[in-house]
Amino acid sequence: MSDEVPRIGVAGWPVLHSRSPMIHGFWLEKYGIAGSYGLLPIPPDDARHFFANLPVSGANVTIPYKETAFRCVDETDEQARRLGAVNTIYIRDGKTIGTNTDGYGFLAHLKATAPEWRSASGPVVLLGAGGATRAIIGALLDDGVSEIRIANRTLRRAEELENAFGERVSAHAWDQRAEILKDATLLVNTTSLGMKGNPPLDISLAQMSKGSVVYDIVYNPLETELLRQAHSLGLVSVDGLGMLLHQAVPGFELWFGHRPEVTEELRDLVVASLVEG
Repeated sequence: MSDEVPRIGVAGWPVLHSRSPMIHGFWLEKYGIAGSYGLLPIPPDDARHFFANLPVSGANVTIPYKETAFRCVDETDEQARRLGAVNTIYIRDGKTIGTNTDGYGFLAHLKATAPEWRSASGPVVLLGAGGATRAIIGALLDDGVSEIRIANRTLRRAEELENAFGERVSAHAWDQRAEILKDATLLVNTTSLGMKGNPPLDISLAQMSKGSVVYDIVYNPLETELLRQAHSLGLVSVDGLGMLLHQAVPGFELWFGHRPEVTEELRDLVVASLVEG
């Protein structure tokens, strides 16, 4: 599709909660770019047809369609193939191309917020084994992390990631989640535990050394119980909102031809919407 004015949206079900239109709308106005970005609520029965016959100029893809989009676009890049999931679709030469910017968003935000952290600092612990976990593992391995320990409520899913990513990744039972924090320099919660309306994340961070980093990809609430505990122990806490903001950067550039900046003004705008909502 070759619209003169790009028409982009975020596809999912449900999708009304998404802050992506706010983020991209802010950039479109800031840079004076002609185009639009809206919500694309796609019922499950329509998903395959939508992604196989994309009626817009490009799209972000959110739950539960990242794997469906991966199977339906014309082409995928190396990053999407590695993860088996697409969160960004753009069009080149009449073909829909799928990529995945989740790992980029995670790492860009981590390095901007905790610049003292280094991939060579020591082991990393991830809680969870979903699609976001895969993207984060890929980003960390590419950045040079030598050991990643995964704890998940269903051990089998953590073992699937261990098998998929190789010897630098190890799977652990959920009841070992506090134990495997010993000597870890970074903990990342990739589960929905601690999110508004969900059960809390029950874990002690006592084994982590001061100066280590705790990153929660949950951003509603912005300060989770996990991050409060981290702060009380002298650990560096990183909230999940920055990952959402930074993962949007490559997509905007692909669709509109301008690389945007993640600024405090944009962050404040989204934070205000979370407080209001």
